[in-house]
Amino acid sequence: MKLIDENINAYCDSVSETDSSFLKNLKIYTNKNEELPQMISGNMVGNVLQVLIKSLNAKRILELGTFTGFSSIKMAEENPSCIIDTCELMEKHVKTARHFISKANLKNQIFVHHGPALDTLETFRVNTYDFAFIDADKINYLEYYKRCMALVKPNGIIVLDNMLWSGDVINPQDDNSLMLNKTAKYINEDKRVFNVLMPIRDGLMVCYKK
Repeated sequence: MKLIDENINAYCDSVSETDSSFLKNLKIYTNKNEELPQMISGNMVGNVLQVLIKSLNAKRILELGTFTGFSSIKMAEENPSCIIDTCELMEKHVKTARHFISKANLKNQIFVHHGPALDTLETFRVNTYDFAFIDADKINYLEYYKRCMALVKPNGIIVLDNMLWSGDVINPQDDNSLMLNKTAKYINEDKRVFNVLMPIRDGLMVCYKK
């Protein structure tokens, strides 16, 4: 995820809204206790999500890939009227996320659903959500996008993280980069959305559902 010069990233962070002290501590915990701490969304991605959510005045939010709860908490912190359903496969991450969500006094806003996301998504009603954030296993990204298209209302937004995959999508070789490349092409040909892929962190695909 070193697509942009670290000095530029540092400058962008210095002139952007900072994370709350709670989220800063959660990031420290994640870096100390998780095998792959880089999976955390971080401040830059979180701020983009916040801007989009505020612009939409989103009330119902769907997230695929909870990890330690950073992005869920980030999305909910300044949006007290929103409800977030977040899906996580790993029991370890479910426990960690629920712990920090409770500590943040957000357990009445954020609901963590344990299990395969594709199964969980089948339990939700179509045209329910204003906003969706996809940041789970990459091999199922196209299916996640298709399901979210059914669950998100018209005029809603779907954001997919890691769509550049450290640049490997340009000449994809492994299963993950091949799937991300396929997903990007599918989205770009999907006439139901207006989309843009932005080189923010590891690539954010933003899709506006017409």
